[in-house]
Amino acid sequence: MDAVLLDTDVFSFLNKRGDTRADLYRPHIIGKTIALSFVTVGELYTWTVTRQWSPRRIAELEQRLKAAVIVPYDVELCKAYAKLRATLQGKAIGVGANDLWIAACAVRHSLPLVTHNYKHFAPIPGLQIISEANRPTPSTTARLFKDP
Repeated sequence: MDAVLLDTDVFSFLNKRGDTRADLYRPHIIGKTIALSFVTVGELYTWTVTRQWSPRRIAELEQRLKAAVIVPYDVELCKAYAKLRATLQGKAIGVGANDLWIAACAVRHSLPLVTHNYKHFAPIPGLQIISEANRPTPSTTARLFKDP
């Protein structure tokens, strides 16, 4: 299976109308199976509560989630998380708990992680990262050519 695991940010870009950052990531996902960590799904549902999404908008999210493979937790995933956490512990490297779970999903299933938060994931050993975070977004580039 030719698949990629999307970080929450990239999934959001791709599903937000008019977000030019999505254009950076489409070439990395076209023709591939889209996978999402169970953690990403939890983060997305958190937004539905904290941002008080309408029932229609929640239904749209749920429809989009059906197009992805949701990577659930299992014992092997928990072992991958534990190994990554133990490796990073004591090295003064701060990786958030949710990011570490997302990375563990990618490592456990040998999937590249597509993220716009490269710096969050860079310290994690064995993680293949696809990121366009260092490139200017198309809207930023367009501003360079505006008349003063």
